[in-house]
Amino acid sequence: QREPVTPDLVSDITELYPKQRAAPRVISPQNAYLVSDMLRDVITRGSGGRALTLGRRDLAGKTGTTNEGRDTWFVGFNANLIGVAWVGFDQFRPLGGNEQGGRTAIPMWIDYMREALAGTPERLPARPPGIVEYRINPKTGLIAGDDTFDSIFEKFDIDHLPEREQSSGFVAPLDSFDSGAGARPAGEPIF
Repeated sequence: QREPVTPDLVSDITELYPKQRAAPRVISPQNAYLVSDMLRDVITRGSGGRALTLGRRDLAGKTGTTNEGRDTWFVGFNANLIGVAWVGFDQFRPLGGNEQGGRTAIPMWIDYMREALAGTPERLPARPPGIVEYRINPKTGLIAGDDTFDSIFEKFDIDHLPEREQSSGFVAPLDSFDSGAGARPAGEPIF
């Protein structure tokens, strides 16, 4: 009868898996958040609007079209996955009149993402410190006065705010504001 062998224990290993080397940060968390937020706007109110059919709020992306419509693409992502769809010919020739990434490339991106994201929860990025939201006048880009009726909300780095527009002094009664989703009559920052 053999005596059982006792394995030697490694005493200098402190982690089960080696640490992964992370790439160095090249932009601030605030900058990354604002760029991603702008790319979410491409889907919610821009050329990537067809992606709304996926019924997710955590998608962002950018459509693209080369000169003369020779190539079109859509690059879209969420916190876990990125996908790129490209449409073009192997030969150097146009796709046809009025072809754009938001029309030709995004349908196949949607089909891919529908399957790739099936069953995964939405994951919206956390807002880092120093990001504030203000109502702005979309015509001037300035912080909207109380009498600006068509203002929209935009996010800013607190250290890089636009100027405040001059108010005419007229303030509309609260019942004159649209009470739809996102309508807010106040001219103060939203944190």
